[in-house]
Amino acid sequence: MVLQPVPPPLERRPTPPPTPLPLPPVVGEVESFLQTLLGDLVLDGWATPAQRGRPPILPALALWGGLLVCVLRGWSSQLDLWRLLSERRLWAYPRFALSDQAVYHRLARDGTAPLERLFTALSMVLASRLAPYAQHSLAPFAHGIYALDTTTLDPVARRLADLKEQPARARLPGKVGGLFDVRRQQWTRIVTLPDADANDKESARALVVGLPPFSLVLFDLGYFAFQWFDDLTAAQLWWVSRLRAKTSYRLEHVFYQDGETLDALVWLGAYRADRGRHVVRLVQFRQGNQLRQYITNLRDPETLPMALIATLYARRWDVEMAAQLIKQHLGLRLWWSSKDTVVLQQVWATLIIAQIVQALRVEIAGRAGVDLFEVSLPLLVKWLPRLAENGDDPVTVFVTDGVRLGFLRPSRRVPITAPHIPPEAYAPAPVGLAWTRAPRYAGKD
Repeated sequence: MVLQPVPPPLERRPTPPPTPLPLPPVVGEVESFLQTLLGDLVLDGWATPAQRGRPPILPALALWGGLLVCVLRGWSSQLDLWRLLSERRLWAYPRFALSDQAVYHRLARDGTAPLERLFTALSMVLASRLAPYAQHSLAPFAHGIYALDTTTLDPVARRLADLKEQPARARLPGKVGGLFDVRRQQWTRIVTLPDADANDKESARALVVGLPPFSLVLFDLGYFAFQWFDDLTAAQLWWVSRLRAKTSYRLEHVFYQDGETLDALVWLGAYRADRGRHVVRLVQFRQGNQLRQYITNLRDPETLPMALIATLYARRWDVEMAAQLIKQHLGLRLWWSSKDTVVLQQVWATLIIAQIVQALRVEIAGRAGVDLFEVSLPLLVKWLPRLAENGDDPVTVFVTDGVRLGFLRPSRRVPITAPHIPPEAYAPAPVGLAWTRAPRYAGKD
């Protein structure tokens, strides 16, 4: 089954989930929230499977809880984790009599599976609790709105002898691909790729598998490929992309045209060697000196007007900001180790903290009645630990005193203004228009 030229009827559109209770104040105290979540998960056997013999000196919950706290507090090495556990104490745990090498070996042995399970469990909890603040009014015809992004991890420092002579490219630990829920501002799925030169489209296919039909996927030109577009359409997923320069296409029907402003149906690929299967919609307009061009497989201009296409594609930058939070504000560009396992542990720990920070930002915006992007993300990361150490609830402080303290300030995002075209100005598609043709892919995937 393939998508029809119009979206599903109104009665098939998903209804928003029931409104759960508001987030409790303890969520504002991030460490307390982590401690509670870890305690709940151990009842389900999350930590480590039961093993014969003497239990380890360092419980799994202390190890992973300590790792998360180090990321949250901006500490920068495995030694910080060892000092926290052996000298400074973590939460209600005693000081553990163990060496720094014991911590290193334990991290290398346990891998990333516990952190990946924690990420999944945390995401499920936050998705439910963020429902009251999610932007359900944004493109309500879509089951969900997701942005794709792949980021290359920064080079590992030349700490070991065998790395000192290696160029930066050879010291890249890989990539992280993510699917980001735009309405809830949460990472939905994550894949880690050991090869920094891996094809982004391959990881993208894994990320969108199983998405509910009639979800909307946003992505940049790094994912531009005719077969990728056709596969998404065949999977009953809506998508929006920019049009890559010099892409050939054949005009099939014009909905509206006024000078450079155009809304039309086109065939991607004007030549036999490379052409897509499905008719897509091309919209373009000029803003200042830039001619903006977008393509989408949602071919009904009344359901998805030109202005909404521009708004949605601008929200694709949400995933870029989420990646910036991870790499810049939470320190993922500074590696604690050159070992692959520990690098990935740091990746997953940072993603867990990022989920909580993003959730707090969404809650603050909802409770303060401001736009999400008026809540300063860098200041939220900077002040969370300080406020929690003083016994203050960061969410309450941001909501009540955010304007005075500069935590809430006008958004710096540049708005994209597209022409408003009245529905009666559109020329309907002719009856009998062919929506598919035999494709031919030139191996550009």
